[in-house]
Amino acid sequence: MVALALGGFGIGTTEFVAMGLLPDIATGLDISEPTAGHVISAYALGVVVGAPVIAALTARVPRKILLVALMVAFTIGNAATVFAPGYGALMASRFIAGLPHGAYFGVAGLAAASLAPVGKRAKAVALVMLGLSVANVIGVPVAAWAGQQFGWRSAFGIVTVIGAVTVAALWRFVPELHGFKATNPATELGALRRNQVWFTLAVGTVGFGGMFAVYTYVSTTLTDVAGLPSSLVPMVLMIYGTGMVVGNLFGGWLADRALVPGLFAVLVALIVVLALFIVAAHNPITAVVVLFAIAVAGTALVPGLQTRLMDVAADAQTLAASLNHAALNIANAGGAWLGGLVIAAGLGYTAPAAVGALLAVAGLVVLAFALRGRGGVRATAEPVTVAG
Repeated sequence: MVALALGGFGIGTTEFVAMGLLPDIATGLDISEPTAGHVISAYALGVVVGAPVIAALTARVPRKILLVALMVAFTIGNAATVFAPGYGALMASRFIAGLPHGAYFGVAGLAAASLAPVGKRAKAVALVMLGLSVANVIGVPVAAWAGQQFGWRSAFGIVTVIGAVTVAALWRFVPELHGFKATNPATELGALRRNQVWFTLAVGTVGFGGMFAVYTYVSTTLTDVAGLPSSLVPMVLMIYGTGMVVGNLFGGWLADRALVPGLFAVLVALIVVLALFIVAAHNPITAVVVLFAIAVAGTALVPGLQTRLMDVAADAQTLAASLNHAALNIANAGGAWLGGLVIAAGLGYTAPAAVGALLAVAGLVVLAFALRGRGGVRATAEPVTVAG
């Protein structure tokens, strides 16, 4: 589990550290900061493209070999970022680094679920995702600090080292996972014919976007609205990251006990805290407290969605689980875009919280509509197991 989570730690670090280094990247490559921001989009595009393509084309590859290969590709992509001579090469390297993201989490989540005791599948998935959450507490601040002190390339050098260590850990500690049923591209692509798969992906795409509508603009909200000194913003971001860790663990615990009711409860909680932030953002103490709650509620959604996708995908679990992370990256981009629209319209930096609450409401509506369909709750598949 630690080896699998280590991969998530590296992926989370490379995904979010670029946001804090955009001025350094722009200066280093002599481009504008908005242009430098395209590297974030390139990574997200790699995630969205790579998740379904890799999951479908590697259906017959042994799962352990696939995990190692995906992390090798991730490491190579980040190493290419370190040595990228210009903007074009940097864009290509970020796209390559993003390609394994969704497939890795999909396969790693399935592997963890298959190794877990009965009734603890979601907790095992949450432990894999814990690496992604811990990255926001430790990996991103450390890599960002290194990037500011020693040049932005050093941040991705750290990620490259994490990737190499993960490759060795996966090879040494993850079992062969012989119990996985062999599939083929046609079988995996069959997940796309299942309505419940699309509904679950839609819940994540819309509902999870609410958290990112706020998170993308949180630094300016804290300083300009809450009146917090800019020097304390990194500390608040670490508190937010801690909330993600708590939410991830809580979401796994809740999903193992009441998967569908748990998803409803988490979405309702997310709606409440996002709406509350509209008022709470005007005071530094209440802003930090409610931000922590947003991180908990938003991240608690992920293990449940991942587990439900494994349940409703039947024999196409790898593709469905991988698509979850493509959906979450679309939520990231969509939430940030919508939040930016209301700010640009002059509605202020609390307006993204209102947008986020509406997105979470939309996610709740999609989930309710999905469960009205025939077999919505009962559309489950037998969990995979590993022999020995």
